Amino acid sequence: MRYCFIGLLILTALFTAAPAPALDPVYQEPAGLAIKGYDPVAYFTRSKPVKGSTAHTHEWMGAVWRFSSPEHRDAFIQNPEKYAPRYGGYCAWAIGQGYIAPIDPAAWSIYKDQLYLNYNQGIRRRWERDKDGHIRLADKNWPTLKK
Repeated sequence: MRYCFIGLLILTALFTAAPAPALDPVYQEPAGLAIKGYDPVAYFTRSKPVKGSTAHTHEWMGAVWRFSSPEHRDAFIQNPEKYAPRYGGYCAWAIGQGYIAPIDPAAWSIYKDQLYLNYNQGIRRRWERDKDGHIRLADKNWPTLKK
């Protein structure tokens, strides 16, 4: 009888455990900071990663975004979907492979007017070989991964 009670306690614990936390809609590292503090608009206007400033920030999608100028911040506020990286700023190649991975702000590309970030330069080179194919896979995987 005692073993039945212990078994029942274990089963109850297993079935009432809290579900896994949902994936943050935007990759945040350090906690709360999008693109590791880099300015998403600068990828488009300056064609390179540029560190954002604590003086020019905006909260969007549960993350703090930093910008190198008030003009960049205002452009982002007007149209965040245009400037925010695809797949919440997680590594686009990894999303295509069916998992999530962090990013290196220096491993980036703009393709068809969208910003994509990758884990590192080596993964970026893989990404570059077949962007359309990787995007097709990532578009298919992203809805499931972000839940």
